[in-house]
Amino acid sequence: MTKKAKNFKKSKSGLYLSMGSTAFGAISVAKQAKLARKENDTLRLIDAAVSAAAIVTGLAILYRELKRLGDDDVLLG
Repeated sequence: MTKKAKNFKKSKSGLYLSMGSTAFGAISVAKQAKLARKENDTLRLIDAAVSAAAIVTGLAILYRELKRLGDDDVLLG
């Protein structure tokens, strides 16, 4: 069972699912940033910016993995 889960993570379907869940996390970060700006909370705003950077990095890594699987035109076309 564990081996199947590991293989799924490296499959195209698994990568798409990971990209979707990572992008979904961006909604939460956007809400956090909006609230931080409204409340003028610099520390929460910094936290939201760091989280956003992590999301962008995570999506870039997942995209690179898709390219390695030979599916380099998925997002471009």
